[in-house]
Amino acid sequence: MSRYTGPTTRINRRFGMAIFPANKSFERRTYPPGQHGPSFRRKVSDYGAGLLEKQKLRMMYGLTEKQFRNLFQKAKRKQGITGDNFLSYLETRLDNVVYRLGFAKTRKSARQFVNHGHLLINGHKVDIPSYQVSVGDDITVREKTSSRQVATRNLDGSQYNNTPPWLEVKADSLQGTVSRMPQSDELEQSINVQLVVEFYSR
Repeated sequence: MSRYTGPTTRINRRFGMAIFPANKSFERRTYPPGQHGPSFRRKVSDYGAGLLEKQKLRMMYGLTEKQFRNLFQKAKRKQGITGDNFLSYLETRLDNVVYRLGFAKTRKSARQFVNHGHLLINGHKVDIPSYQVSVGDDITVREKTSSRQVATRNLDGSQYNNTPPWLEVKADSLQGTVSRMPQSDELEQSINVQLVVEFYSR
């Protein structure tokens, strides 16, 4: 399954949460889309609940089904709690780190920012959004005028104020550093990742 490129508000309404940045339309109509509107209620099976959480998480990070499943299998093979490993792998993807640092306003635009070669990792150009960052990595916006204009414009917004504690950002030099790996309480809390683990373990 390819990445979702349709209306984002429809997805937010479908899942009842801001998978993508919320707008006024979602604030006015938080109920599911469709002709039945707010009166629509569907009984969800255990399988359906797992599928729902999986789809929420996959769309939130903007991965294809194949990428998502492969990353889960990697997390499953790693020692430790599978759910925490999985969320940690998602958080430490380069595109997500760029989004968390505030160099892009959405994960989708962060992926495009990386793809277009605007970044250096430890002084080397990296244009692979799925690149896994490590502790001590320095993420720097290239000296190109176009690169720095985009990053500066995004840093001027509110996203800069939401940088997680495991990342450090230097706004003046457009540089970020991975100071440590994210802890379990710093991972995505709006998703029941245990249901995702059970879904893929069937």
